[in-house]
Amino acid sequence: MDNKKLSSLIRDVPDFPKPGISYKDITPLLKEPSALKAALSAMGNPFLNDKVELVVGIESRGFIFGAPIAIELGCGFIPMRKPGKLPAETLSQEYDLEYGSDSIEIHADAISAGQKVLLVDDVLATGGTLAASCLLLDKLEAEIVGISVLAELSFLQGRKKLPDCRFEAVIDY
Repeated sequence: MDNKKLSSLIRDVPDFPKPGISYKDITPLLKEPSALKAALSAMGNPFLNDKVELVVGIESRGFIFGAPIAIELGCGFIPMRKPGKLPAETLSQEYDLEYGSDSIEIHADAISAGQKVLLVDDVLATGGTLAASCLLLDKLEAEIVGISVLAELSFLQGRKKLPDCRFEAVIDY
């Protein structure tokens, strides 16, 4: 399945979660088995030879893509969550969204120094969430081999907030 077909399965929801925001809803793509499989392959395959040890998925849609990609790459999966969702000691990082601010957490013992990780999320918009995630991974001294997303809203220039590392997006808006 080509990227144009995958893109056609992502719908725009105007004024969500607040006026002026056009939300990219991936749920139509998720309900189509062949589209979901194609998206997972397109997101994970570029990293097949990078000896990834852990895939880190960002809550919540990063979980949908991250866990199956980890299985495909033969490695473990680590969730990065919103505050108060992880039961053990955590590290936290605040960030700005296009419609507010938030923070993200990871278990303090989730990654050992030097482990090779792939960071996965659904959409790169303004870059706040992914940039904060990279800062947390740096605190844990992880080696970020790359970032993989289903879609990039390149007109928002979120990639400028990310560290200089390999970046893969299946769809570009």
